[in-house]
Order: sequence, then C-alpha cells, then structure tokens
Amino acid sequence: MKKILFTGSGVAIVTPFTDTGIDFPKLAELIEFQIANDTDALIICGTTGESSTMPDAEHKSAIKFAVDTVAGRIPVIAGTGSNDTHHAIELSQYAQSVGADGLLLVSPYYNKTTQKGLVLHFKMIAEAVNLPIILYNVPSRTGMNIAPASYKELSAIENIVAVKEANASIAQAMETAALCGDDLTLYTGNDDMIVPMLSIGGKGVISVVANILPKQTHDMVTKYLAGDVKGAMDLQLHMFDLINNLFIEVNPIPVKTAMNLMGMQVGKLRMPLCDMSDKNLEVLKNSMVQYGLKLQ
Repeated sequence: MKKILFTGSGVAIVTPFTDTGIDFPKLAELIEFQIANDTDALIICGTTGESSTMPDAEHKSAIKFAVDTVAGRIPVIAGTGSNDTHHAIELSQYAQSVGADGLLLVSPYYNKTTQKGLVLHFKMIAEAVNLPIILYNVPSRTGMNIAPASYKELSAIENIVAVKEANASIAQAMETAALCGDDLTLYTGNDDMIVPMLSIGGKGVISVVANILPKQTHDMVTKYLAGDVKGAMDLQLHMFDLINNLFIEVNPIPVKTAMNLMGMQVGKLRMPLCDMSDKNLEVLKNSMVQYGLKLQ
C-alpha cells in the first residue's frame, strides 16, 4: 500500500491579495487559523488560491511561504499543474526543493490532450520529482476527464499516490476505486460529496468550505472514519445549503466574499474574477446566517 499523504480535510486555501501582490501576513494568519482548527493538510496555489493569475515568481513565493509557515505541523501540498508539461515539471521541482510534502497536478486545460497524452504528461512529471503526487480531475474547468482506465495505468507509478476527484460522478469514482484499490487514494474535490466519497473508501476532501468551516469539515471525516456515520451525515446535511451557495458563482468568488463578510479581510479577487451580483450576495448571506455564522 502506498503512503497516504493525509486523512481528513485538506483546505484548498484562498490567497489573500493586496493591490500589489500577496498579503503574506494575512496568509500566515489564515494558515494558523486552519491549523488551530484541526485541518489535516494545506493545499497552496490551487484553483481556490487563484493560482492561474499568479506569475511564476509569485506562485513560487506562495509555496515557499506556506512551507516555512507550516513548519512541518501538517502536510503542505503545492498546486504545480499546468497545461504545459515542462512548465509543470519546473514548478514541481521548485516545490520539492523548498520542502513541500506533495504536489497537486491538474489535468491539462484548454489545449487538453488524449487519454494517452494524459498518462504521458503525468508520467513525465512523476519521473522528474520524488514527491508524492495527487492527480486533480476537474472536467468542468479543464474540458476533459481522466478515465478510470487511465487512473489504473497511472497508479502503477510509485509516486502517483492519490486523486482529487471533482467529477460529480460517484459511479466513476467507484470504478476507479475498484480498478486501483490501495494503489490510489481517493479524495473528493466536491464539498457536497464528502460522505459519499468516504462510503466507497475515500480518505477525505480537498475542500473549499474548510476556508470558513475548518473544524466542522475535519470532524465530518473523522466521525465517519471512526464509525459515526450518522454524525458525519448530520454535518454534511447541515452544511449542504451553504456549500451549494459557495458555488453559486465561480469559485473562489463566493468563499472569498464569505470570508470578508465574516471579517477575515482576505482582500479582493483578481480579474477576471469580480464581485458577486447583488442577488447572489443576498443568497449567500442568508445561507451563512441560516447556518449560524456571524456576519460583520
């Protein structure tokens, strides 16, 4: 059985920005908030972190800062995927050099590829580093799906250890689990499917909602894996409306908005992401209040 990078809730942490760059003091504050609330892993420079708007120097500085700030207390997993294989290798090698614990590699977007190309892409990156790799399947953003048969082939590579599955098909996740067994750990990338993914052998979530509910997201996984299925499901269902409304507009627009409404002061979104519509903002506020969160 391959090493499991983490079990529980890994937060896909937002990146707080100023007008000129990353707000590093605020990022440190957010990291400490996550660790204090039992988050099990930190994912830096993912989709929720707006990594697609970061020049390489900034992207690298965020990874190094996260590694240095966490200082070994929980795993730090760096988003280093790209639609350019050689660019992904360069970012991945940098993350390894500064002490990241693992890598999150999204499938190629825009130019896309075939299933054969996917296998070759991930294999080339894996061969260029020694770190454990989590593959990231998010067809709604990339325009392509990693097929279970491709997962099976990739799971034979020693340092490809897991997948963040953000395809809404639980049937596909089940097929992947059946094909790959212990050679590929499953994490859901969808906060509304944490318990369903755990029910087929998943080990946790790479989460957006954990930015505002870190303890509750951690507890959901912990309860389920300890045998308290009802307790986990109660948490999942209680969060359900709020989770839906955190995706009422493109992520991370709503979650950053929610954090600012809670007084966390994480700054603006980077264009082309923009402020929420007034209508959707009211929906989000109402769901936060209904959940029990205090707005400032």
